[in-house]
Amino acid sequence: MLQLSVADLERRQGVRRMKTLALCLLLFVTAVFVVTKSQEDAHPWVGYVRAFSEAAMVGALADWFAVTALFRHPLGLPIPHTAIIPNRKDQIGASLGDFVQENFLTQEVLHERLDQAHIGLRLGTWLSEPANAAKAGTAVADALRGSLEVIDDRDVSTALQGMIERKVRDTSVAPLMGRAIDLAMEGGHHQRLLDATLTGLGGFLDDNRVTFRQRLATESPWWVPEGIDDRIFEKIYTAVHRFLHDVGRDPTHEVRRAIDDRMLGFAERLKTDPGLVAKLEGVKAELLEHRDVQAWLQSLWGEVKRTTLIATDDPDSELRQRIDRSLQRLGERLVAEPELQAKVDDWVRRAAGYVVDHYRGEVAEIISSTVAKWDGKATAERLELQVGRDLQFIRINGTIVGGLAGLIIHAVTHAVS
Repeated sequence: MLQLSVADLERRQGVRRMKTLALCLLLFVTAVFVVTKSQEDAHPWVGYVRAFSEAAMVGALADWFAVTALFRHPLGLPIPHTAIIPNRKDQIGASLGDFVQENFLTQEVLHERLDQAHIGLRLGTWLSEPANAAKAGTAVADALRGSLEVIDDRDVSTALQGMIERKVRDTSVAPLMGRAIDLAMEGGHHQRLLDATLTGLGGFLDDNRVTFRQRLATESPWWVPEGIDDRIFEKIYTAVHRFLHDVGRDPTHEVRRAIDDRMLGFAERLKTDPGLVAKLEGVKAELLEHRDVQAWLQSLWGEVKRTTLIATDDPDSELRQRIDRSLQRLGERLVAEPELQAKVDDWVRRAAGYVVDHYRGEVAEIISSTVAKWDGKATAERLELQVGRDLQFIRINGTIVGGLAGLIIHAVTHAVS
């Protein structure tokens, strides 16, 4: 059974009204013909009315037959070449698909419309509004979330793990560490690290003063008086504190210079010593093979996916905010930069041309196959709902034009007789 929308129901009512009007007009001229036929001998002028009504009946019936024959058999009689649409719907669908393909889905038509549309400027104007950028951001987030949900996690996890492993294995650790040490020393970062270490050592000594004193008492010979142990501990403790203080206060202290020399030497060895390079590469290989590292690499994609899905669902997340801001900035650039507008217009133009060239046959096939799936009666009803109301005017016009033709013929006949 044909499912009708609200608009289709309104069209059906309109078709019925026009059918009723056309039928009433036919009945009217028929009644006029019957009345005038009986009065023609008594009143010669009635012949003109009779001729009009008689021809009007013929015209109305002929056009009724023509209109009805498009959609069904008139009076249910299987007259040849009637019910044209139900019987030829497949050919009609194929012709419609070819018509659309040849007259609408062409590069010339699309390019003309796209050139007038100024897609780049319109898109930029729309995206530059924060509310619209947020709507577009939601669409992008939905597309991202949908993509993440449909891809095979095992394939992606394996590919990501392999990519990271290959990158780490192909990257030599030693030169990288050497360069990092050079950069740290150039910026003086190692000195700040040393200052923090010295401060930490001082605090460590203060926090464990009692422990160190007890350890000295344990290690000291039994015959050494406790007072002497106290004096020795105070001297050692004070000397260490003073040493840490001196190193921390003096930027040119010899300890600092010695550390600099050792770090520079170590950095150079990292770059040039094959033995040290080989040792570090071995350590790197062992780390990559360690089961905890392997487990972390395998779980990396799952964590990235979970975090991304959470972020796409949260309108206030950093990811969503960045997407919205990026889209709004893109819109502002499109409005302000004609060159960027031209690039977008050209991209849309080429993309539309590619789709038309490669897929317009599929569009025609969709139209023809869709029509082919329709029931013949349903197809006729669909088309009648669209054009049936206008076709009823053919019946009305046929009635009037037929009547006028009959009137003229009757008048001419009397004039020449």
